[in-house]
Amino acid sequence: MSAGSGPVSGFGAEVRKIFVVCPIRRPHVEFLRRILQTVFQTLFGIEDRWTKTQNAIKACVAKLEKEGHEVYWPARDNPYQNTDKIGIQIITFNRQKMLWANEIHIWYDKGSVGSMFDIGMFFALVRSNFKKFVIINRNKIKPTPHKSFENVVLTLAKEFDNPVANAFKEI
Repeated sequence: MSAGSGPVSGFGAEVRKIFVVCPIRRPHVEFLRRILQTVFQTLFGIEDRWTKTQNAIKACVAKLEKEGHEVYWPARDNPYQNTDKIGIQIITFNRQKMLWANEIHIWYDKGSVGSMFDIGMFFALVRSNFKKFVIINRNKIKPTPHKSFENVVLTLAKEFDNPVANAFKEI
C-alpha cells in the first residue's frame, strides 16, 4: 500500500483510500498450452491475456499511487495471499481493507470468482463509507438485455459516481 495520508500534492485535496477488486489467480490452462504461452512470451514478447490484465492493473495502481492516493491491491498487499490454504484469512483481511476504503475500483472479469465475492461484499457493505465505485476497464463492459453481473456492476458505478454519495462531500 502506498504510505502517507493527508493532502495530495499540497492542493488541499484529500487522499483517496482505494480498494482494487480484480482477478488475482491465473486461470488453469492445460500444461502444454501454458508452456507455449511462456515460450511465446519469452521469445517474442507476446503476453497472454492474464499477464496483460495484471500489467494493466499494476499500471492503474501505480498511477493512483503516484497521484498520492493510498491503494490496497489484494494481489500485492494481502499478507495471506500465498499462505492461506482455505481462503478465510484472505477474505477477512480484504473485508477489513474494504471497510477502510472510501472508493472501490474494479477490473471487471466475470470469470473471476474472487471478484464476484468482493462485489457481493461491496454490496453488503454499500452503506458503510463508499463515495465511488469505479470500473477500471469500463470500455470492456457491455450491458446485457437480461439479468447479469455486467448490469449490476454498471448500475453500482452509476449510483456511486457523484460528488455527494452516502452523505460524503467531495472537497
